[in-house]
Amino acid sequence: MFGKMNARIRKLDVFDIGLIKWSVFFTAIIIVKFFPQLLKIDYAVLFILMALCAIRPFYAFWIKK
Repeated sequence: MFGKMNARIRKLDVFDIGLIKWSVFFTAIIIVKFFPQLLKIDYAVLFILMALCAIRPFYAFWIKK
């Protein structure tokens, strides 16, 4: 299953990935519009979540050989 997904992802270029990022951004805006209490989350919690989500890609890109 992951092999097929990796093969499909290799077909994407930089422009496609940029469009995916923008669609995620606008989806996040829609979610915040539906649940405005999400804006009251402490910045420390958001920083911790961001760091946890960035660990594996950072490792794969910079450290893993």
